Amino acid sequence: MPSILHVNSSPRYAHSGSLQLARHFLDTVQGAGSGSFELETLNLFDDGALPAFGRTAAAAKMAVFSGQSQTPEQITAWESARAVFDQFAAADAYVFNIPMWNAGVPYALKQWIDIITQPGWSFGFDPETGYRGLMEGKQAIAIHTSGVYAPGVPAAFGSDFSSTFFADWLEFVGIQDATHVRFAPTVLNGDVEATRQSAEAELTSAAGPFAGKLAALGDLQLVSG
Repeated sequence: MPSILHVNSSPRYAHSGSLQLARHFLDTVQGAGSGSFELETLNLFDDGALPAFGRTAAAAKMAVFSGQSQTPEQITAWESARAVFDQFAAADAYVFNIPMWNAGVPYALKQWIDIITQPGWSFGFDPETGYRGLMEGKQAIAIHTSGVYAPGVPAAFGSDFSSTFFADWLEFVGIQDATHVRFAPTVLNGDVEATRQSAEAELTSAAGPFAGKLAALGDLQLVSG
């Protein structure tokens, strides 16, 4: 059965505009009736959601790529990182809700990206041809929110290094079938509800093709099985 991994990078839960939109999208995909899928949600700000990737894990990584033996502590750290990647790699499609923090992505999302973006896991490298993403054949929806920044505002109202970074990362790991939807601004806005409804309409339009691709993948899995 096809699977969706929903990565929630907001700690605000019921008060999160990006999370509300992600749930709207997932409900719409489910209601499309194009087939069944498994849904797993990763709340990045939950306690224990992500392992630390510090000194021990970095040493474990370098041991792997230099052909050296890992210490027991390094083995544990590397296996913890691999478990996070395996959850990511097992999914067929992704839904990300991403509030902008200080012009960039929340630190928990960056930590998750840094854990799973490892050579031989999510990307490969050739000295002659360069980097190549290994997560091909998957699709993603990314929902971006920001309180003050919006496209076209003067520089004094902020910059966007969040959606640009995230779009580049998706391409880097090979996820080229990606749709980005923005809900902004959420604070400096005379009619925030109309802006929300516009984002919901975009997501509703994207849900049908998204569900259709999942259904086609499910049919393929049945034939292959």
